[in-house]
Amino acid sequence: MGLFTAGALLLSACTGGAGGDGGGTSKADAPPVAKVSVEPGDGAKDLSPRAPVKVSVAEGSLDEVTLTADGKAVAGKIAADKKTWAPDKALEFGKSYTLGGSATGTDGKKVEIKGGFATQAAGKLMRATINPVDNATVGIAMPVKVEFDEAPQDRAAVEKALKVETSVPVEGAWAWLNPKEVHYRPKEFWPANTQVKVTADLFAVPYGKNVFGRASLSTKFTIGRAQIVEASVATKRMIVKRDGRELMNLPASLGDESKPDLRTANGIYMVSERNATERMVNEKYKYDVTKKWAVRIANSGEFIHENQDNAGNLGKRNTSHGCINLSEADAKRYFDSALIGDPVIISGSAGTKGAVSDTYDWRIDWPTWLSKSALR
Repeated sequence: MGLFTAGALLLSACTGGAGGDGGGTSKADAPPVAKVSVEPGDGAKDLSPRAPVKVSVAEGSLDEVTLTADGKAVAGKIAADKKTWAPDKALEFGKSYTLGGSATGTDGKKVEIKGGFATQAAGKLMRATINPVDNATVGIAMPVKVEFDEAPQDRAAVEKALKVETSVPVEGAWAWLNPKEVHYRPKEFWPANTQVKVTADLFAVPYGKNVFGRASLSTKFTIGRAQIVEASVATKRMIVKRDGRELMNLPASLGDESKPDLRTANGIYMVSERNATERMVNEKYKYDVTKKWAVRIANSGEFIHENQDNAGNLGKRNTSHGCINLSEADAKRYFDSALIGDPVIISGSAGTKGAVSDTYDWRIDWPTWLSKSALR
């Protein structure tokens, strides 16, 4: 921290009198009492743009503080008590900053504020994205995903910059599901109607090997009603529950259990897409069809969709290639009710390994999930 004080020239005056010579310093010539301090100190170099910048005064109040780079002012505010000033946001890479302004001491004397410092040159800046997007309404199984263009080396530094705020208390944690993705999910499904705010304060965070965060990110979204799909290979039914009450109980045909690669495997899946029509192609089984009201639950090709061609097997036999087949009317009814992020729970299959999916968060038990944090 640098210390800037303004002193006044001390003047002495001799006076003559009957009692002999006398001397002293008048109150007007005393040095100003205000003491201004600046963080970082004057002349500091190679600072991180995230380094704290603060101007403060003791025995006085701030009148004005300016911080400029390349002739442009940096926005900032003096606190209500006029004791401190700070910029509104982080600095920039590779800039020289000049500080100016003044303070007035309790003695009424002004003190000049001046100094300067420089930030480090930018290394490689890495982009990140965040999902869900702003103002989305999603299902109760929806995780938060922060994805990077490349794998950050310092995962702990990344996690420290991530914050989740909720309108009701929720126990949750971050987990690295691969070197380029960190996900946040609650221990249990989100409470219905929860408001969620996520802040990823990643700008200038050092990721290692002279790589830094390009920008900070944030999102606000809403958890919708609590809708859960329960589909059973054994009963050949698909039950839709909303807020704890049964909404639909539909005859279905799931994956053919006689062929391991066609089984609709047990596990918790999540709705990731909704398409009014979907072309489905499988070269091995030589089919190329377009089906209506397709709700994707895994990116390996598993959907809940209409298959009127399979109507005779609905509720009786499992004959699909892994999807959940419904009648056209039932598929449309379910399609209209679904949200991205709704959980779909499959049970009763001889297959226990879940289908390939980029959202397998809910097939990870909680202790294992916690172990995937870089901060534990």
